[in-house]
Amino acid sequence: MSLANRLAEERRGRLAAERLLELKQAELTAANRKLGRHALALTKQIGVSQAEVKTVRVENEKVKSDLTDAHEKVVQAEQRLWHSIQAFQDGFAFFDSDSTLIGANTAYLNIFDELEEVVPGISYIRILQLLTDEGLINTGDVPMDDWRQMMTERWMSPTPEPVIVRLWDDRYLKLLDQRGHGGDMVSLALDITTTVQYEEELRTARERAEAANRAKSAFLANMSHEIRTPMNGVVGMAELLNDTNLTSEQSLYANTIKNSGEALLVIINDVLDYSKIEADKLVLHPEPFNLEQSMHEVVTLLQPSARDKGLSMMVDYDLFLPSTYVSDPGRVRQILTNLVGNAVKFTKSGHVALRATGVPTQDDSHCAIHITIEDTGIGIPEEKQAHIFGEFNQVEDERNRKFEGTGLGLAITKRLIELMGGEIWVESEEGKGSCFGFRLVLPISEPKTVSVPKLPESLRVVLVVDDQDVSREIVEKQLLQLGMVIERATTREEALQKMENRVDLVICDCDMAETDGVALAKEIRGGANGQVPILALSASPTIVGDPTVQGLANSILTKPVPRLELFKQLSAIGNGQQPQVATPAAPEQNVAVEVQPGEDLAHAAVSGAPKMRILAAEDNKTNQLVFRKMVKELNIDLKFANNGVEAVEGYQEFKPDLIFMDISMPIMDGKQATSEIRRIESTTGKHVPIVALTAHAMTGDSEGILAAGLDFYLTKPLRKNLIHERIEAHCPEAVQPLRS
Repeated sequence: MSLANRLAEERRGRLAAERLLELKQAELTAANRKLGRHALALTKQIGVSQAEVKTVRVENEKVKSDLTDAHEKVVQAEQRLWHSIQAFQDGFAFFDSDSTLIGANTAYLNIFDELEEVVPGISYIRILQLLTDEGLINTGDVPMDDWRQMMTERWMSPTPEPVIVRLWDDRYLKLLDQRGHGGDMVSLALDITTTVQYEEELRTARERAEAANRAKSAFLANMSHEIRTPMNGVVGMAELLNDTNLTSEQSLYANTIKNSGEALLVIINDVLDYSKIEADKLVLHPEPFNLEQSMHEVVTLLQPSARDKGLSMMVDYDLFLPSTYVSDPGRVRQILTNLVGNAVKFTKSGHVALRATGVPTQDDSHCAIHITIEDTGIGIPEEKQAHIFGEFNQVEDERNRKFEGTGLGLAITKRLIELMGGEIWVESEEGKGSCFGFRLVLPISEPKTVSVPKLPESLRVVLVVDDQDVSREIVEKQLLQLGMVIERATTREEALQKMENRVDLVICDCDMAETDGVALAKEIRGGANGQVPILALSASPTIVGDPTVQGLANSILTKPVPRLELFKQLSAIGNGQQPQVATPAAPEQNVAVEVQPGEDLAHAAVSGAPKMRILAAEDNKTNQLVFRKMVKELNIDLKFANNGVEAVEGYQEFKPDLIFMDISMPIMDGKQATSEIRRIESTTGKHVPIVALTAHAMTGDSEGILAAGLDFYLTKPLRKNLIHERIEAHCPEAVQPLRS
């Protein structure tokens, strides 16, 4: 090979080596750069890791410090808790789930009288054993084994009931044990010795108070009996004396005796009622009754007192309110009598209005009744209104010192209303009058209201003549319910002027102050429209019974006018009938009477028939005289027995049709005599009605008397009309008439 070729090859080889070298150098440079980048990244990563390690070290130091502080606080809290537990006056202990004592305070350990065995680690079962074996517990009549068994069963229950144990030194501990979620038990032993002693003192004091209350009740019952027995003679003889021919002066004396005796009986009844309420012995006897009728009965009862003072008595019963409810009618009438009686007593002129409104419940089964008694009397000072419902709290000032009373009436009324679940209030303005109101929620017995008659078109326009706005408005409301057109007049001149127009009926008040209602009726009868029917209203029995008035008026109604009677008279006038003069129904007497109405019997006038035989067992000669005089006008055969033994003998020999039996008699009392008579009757099949006559009026007397076999119950002083009512109700048919 030529030199040139060799040189060319070498040059080519050198060039190739140079290019390879350049290539390797480029690769080496790239590798160095990559290595540098990795080194830089690694350096940064190392720096971050070092920072993190430093942070973790700082945090670890802080956590370690916090743990140290927390531990110190826990130890401190445990120490404080334990010191607090040690400060407890009551025992405190911890038990684990195996019922092993973990710890207890000194008060708990002192229960065991420093027994060295009672330390943490002792079991609860062993503690019970030590309590009985060492005589630390007084188990009473319970055997020790039974007591430990009972306490063990209690301890093992999930929620142990509190139990009271008695220690050997007459201390009492109440054990309260609470189980935790893990089965641990916290036990607390409360020392209730003082509480037990206080409860024992209370029990002893209660027994003494109950004994004193029983003694008081017995004293009141005896006093009631001892007072009512002579009062029966006083009131009864005064009533009989009034039936004789007396001069005006003698009649005044007799009425004074009778009124004073009845006033004393009111005081006795108030004291007895308050005593019964105070002792929680007063029991309500609910039964269906007519509230509207009861309101009218109360007003009728108090009407004479109001009439003597020239007061108008009014009853405004909501037209759409049911009349019949379920409650204790006697107590409702007592409430009304107290409130209306007070209104009459403290009112010199004007009126007393008794109003009733109500709102039925959603299901119409009950009704919230609001009854108010408003008067135009002396009123009550505002600062004294809050005290009038207290015991013996009459408002004392120069105006009412002359009004007598026990001061118990409103207190009894308030307690009765509260006993019925109601409330009472008063609104009054001194010198202008008062308004007492109470609210009761009563079951409705009959939801129907008073039926409204349909009057003919000829009885469309009515002229109401009355000078009192309140009285006239009540009548007008009742007339509007009938769809009548109302014309009103307050004076004679105004009434005669209205008569020139169409008037189908005149309702005229005869008791107007400025206008003579009777004279006005005469003028109307003598006028051009003299044939118009006239309905006269009056509270005076003199006017109601006046033949002149009866000749002028188509009908006379006694005020306040019951809706039923008004509707009845208007219906009769509208139908062209001649209505009768309406006289007020006799109100029920305010005495404790437990009787059932008897049926009217037709008495056959049989020639030679025997008289009705009545046996009266009464040991008091005065009361025998009173009874004899009360029935003297009746055609009866009367025989007296002086004690229960004579009553039984008289029953067998005299064979009475009716027996009046005094309860308190010597040798054999009325209940024993009745039991003996009923025993004899059990062999004969007969049953003679027996009416109890008693001066006892405390709660429970009537139940005990009637339970002895007596049929009816009358309290003394006796009322002539009630004695006659019982005799007439049980008069046999085949006897002579009671009255000629």
